[in-house]
Amino acid sequence: MPASDTTGDQPEPASTHRYQADVRQILELVTHSLYSDREIFLRELISNASDALDRARFEGLSDDNLQSASPPDGQEVGIRVSIDSDARQIVIDDDGIGLTAEEAEKNLGTIAHSGTSAFRKMLEAQRAKDGKGDGDSTDDQGLIGQFGVGFYSAFMVADRVIVDSLSGKAGADPIHWESEGGDGYTLTTGDRATRGTRVTLHIRDDAMDYVDVDSLRSIVQKYSDFVPWPVMIGGERANQEQALWRKDPADVSDDDYKALYRHLGTDWQEPLGWVHARIEGNINFDTILFIPASRPWTMDRLDFKPALKLYQKRVRVLDSAEQLLPRYLRWVTGVVDSPDVDLNISRELLQQTPSLRVIKKQLTKRVLDRLKDLTTDDAQAYAKFWEQLGHILKEGVHEVTLEGGPKDKERLVPLLRFKTTTSRAQTDVVDRWRSLAQVKADMVEGQDAIWYLADVDKDRIAHSPLLETFKKRGIEVLLLDDPVDEWVTMNLSEFDDVPLKSVAHGELDDLDDAEKEEEDPIAKAAKDQAMPLATFMEGLLGDDVASVRLSSRLVDSPSVLVNQEGAMSANMERILKSANQDVPTSKRVLEINPEHPMVKTLARLNKEGKTGLEPFARLLLDHAAIAEGRLDDRASPSACRP
Repeated sequence: MPASDTTGDQPEPASTHRYQADVRQILELVTHSLYSDREIFLRELISNASDALDRARFEGLSDDNLQSASPPDGQEVGIRVSIDSDARQIVIDDDGIGLTAEEAEKNLGTIAHSGTSAFRKMLEAQRAKDGKGDGDSTDDQGLIGQFGVGFYSAFMVADRVIVDSLSGKAGADPIHWESEGGDGYTLTTGDRATRGTRVTLHIRDDAMDYVDVDSLRSIVQKYSDFVPWPVMIGGERANQEQALWRKDPADVSDDDYKALYRHLGTDWQEPLGWVHARIEGNINFDTILFIPASRPWTMDRLDFKPALKLYQKRVRVLDSAEQLLPRYLRWVTGVVDSPDVDLNISRELLQQTPSLRVIKKQLTKRVLDRLKDLTTDDAQAYAKFWEQLGHILKEGVHEVTLEGGPKDKERLVPLLRFKTTTSRAQTDVVDRWRSLAQVKADMVEGQDAIWYLADVDKDRIAHSPLLETFKKRGIEVLLLDDPVDEWVTMNLSEFDDVPLKSVAHGELDDLDDAEKEEEDPIAKAAKDQAMPLATFMEGLLGDDVASVRLSSRLVDSPSVLVNQEGAMSANMERILKSANQDVPTSKRVLEINPEHPMVKTLARLNKEGKTGLEPFARLLLDHAAIAEGRLDDRASPSACRP
């Protein structure tokens, strides 16, 4: 139970007290509104008991007269939870510091007056006096009850609460506190003979489901599994021996980490890797974060929430602390335990504070650094991880750009992997996925950009006419077939001083310049003859295309549609329209291949002044539209209209 640090006078027999006005109002709030789940009552009462045990241990170091604990025969000092179904009772008994009459009146009769909080202030003052500073780690780091309202959560399930306590202070008398949660409480002399506190809950009719050993054990394992004192239910320990994240990483085995991963219950496989960090300074926290080997099955659920659990001094306060990691790391599971995060009064919502931002920054850095290590330590495992979760990790490029996180972007970009025109057919998973550094290292002579093609059709993308000249020249092109890739390219204009360019945008002036000197006379003659045809077709198809020009992209195909420089891509249009966004269709540029037999024939007929060429001109447009899925292509089931 929460307690202050002074002994008080013995209560008068049958002393009746009225709650302060604000206590009566907040009791109503606690009972009906403060907590989202009534099972929280057990977490709060066990947390209070753990605080009392921590305090008894601390004060026993300096007070030789402090009464020693006397747990039942054969049991350890700790916390005992028992039920009496016939009497409709749940009892939480601890061997902690106990309460005097004055402490009971102050801490159980005044809302938001937390004995633990007062005790912490005393310790901080003592540390300052001793010159230890706020960052010193002492036993008080195990104290939990900082709000002073947790005790009143008992009234969510009980219509009558009794507290029997005996302070460990020499000469203290036992107290008996009782309330039905109405206007007041009674405080009388009690009969407890051993140091500690017993809270008896008389359970309401609508809360009888909690009068069950298995139910209580489940709640303890959910919220209080790592409380540093034994929590006994039905004669058996219900919580873990020790929180691994509080140990030195050198003292934790791989099997211990894997056991914790299974205990968290998010995956049946072994994790790909983990991060164990203990941070001490202005902000203190302990963490173990796990990187899954494959996509967690929970991510397919509509109610998915990140499985990052937040503890406050070993007590779980949030099942999904999604604010502690960016969205693109939502597949990370694990535990963060910090005394420095700020929660709302019910300990169910994180407050946006500088300490939260510091923790988020540190966690993000450590996860990205661990992934970087995996890329070199186990490239095979990382490539398999990328196939499962890479599309989510890529979201981070857009996210860190928006949030102005250059350091995170520097860590993230080297982790990206892509299929390319040269790698997509590889059978080995490592060879199938290429980093930007690898693509840059393999650039051909004269190549001054890393080229990419974005198309969500995974079957069509590698066969696009837009790639023909790049394949001919041996230039590797990134094949971006995830919807998120459009946002990646919007926020990643270069890599290591090399620009990223789309093969589907604008004219390929740099490629044209590279081949001008080696252009043979026949090819030049074909271009000269096709120029009037392009002008003729632009006038004919002006309502359907932005312009018509000769292509330097095409080798085998007669025509292709490309995006205007700076305009929204056709691929982005398709993505947005599939999400029911009202997006106007942009006019595209039609490029024709001057060396293709069909184009040559049309160019000759146009030069000769032949009429009736419109159907053939539209055939070139239709061919280009089919190639990118803008018309029904009966030979390709993947083709579709935008």
